[in-house]
Amino acid sequence: MLVAGFPAGTFQANCYLLAPAPGGPGVIVDPGEDAIASLDGTVAEHGLTPVAILATHGHPDHVHAAAEAARTYDIPVWIRPEDHPLLRRPWRGLNHDLAAGLGARPWPEPHTVRELPDRTGDSHPVLELAGLRIEVLHTPGHTAGSVVFRLATGEGGQIALTGDTVMAGSAGRSDLPGGDPVALRRSLAMLSAVLDDDTVLLPGHGPSTTMGQEKSGNPWLTAPGDGGTAEAGGADDRAGVTPGAGRGPAEAGERRS
Repeated sequence: MLVAGFPAGTFQANCYLLAPAPGGPGVIVDPGEDAIASLDGTVAEHGLTPVAILATHGHPDHVHAAAEAARTYDIPVWIRPEDHPLLRRPWRGLNHDLAAGLGARPWPEPHTVRELPDRTGDSHPVLELAGLRIEVLHTPGHTAGSVVFRLATGEGGQIALTGDTVMAGSAGRSDLPGGDPVALRRSLAMLSAVLDDDTVLLPGHGPSTTMGQEKSGNPWLTAPGDGGTAEAGGADDRAGVTPGAGRGPAEAGERRS
């Protein structure tokens, strides 16, 4: 399985490409600010044909280039219905200072948007895209529509693209509009229960990690309580960015699982 990743934009949000193998169909996850040039280069390098864009959530540092990428490759963008409005009105998910940073420029919505389905009973929804079976775990807290995408690799391992729900040593902030510290704690507890310790986590910012490492060393997975607002996730004043973010892409830009 091919997993290629790179950080992009002001907040160094990780964009990923997933494919069963080079030279075939693949999916794009979280094409953020200034991601297009690196995205096009990675697609060309590995001979990939993107078939869909997946958004872990709707903050602009993760979907800034979604409309352009969707138009370029003529593919849909998948996102939870709670965060769908952020694709056309991103300032609704930000505080005043962060919203002001978007400027007055128009913000185009992707030409085709498909909403990720809800859970049915005990089963999480599954997308079958590009020959990949992608399980969608709804993890509200950072935003109402945050999700984690879980996949089994062809080699028998597990990976989870966690967006800003959980990162190496930290978790996403929950004090922006749509955030909920109590919901975030519940989502983190759910991930602790359903993800095996050897699951490789590919977060929205910073380096990759494993679920076992986070269970043993991440205070947001081990500490009691409901967290706080400005404190929740240990975040600083940037959208979705936590201590240690921006240290580089997952596994120096590319890994094969």
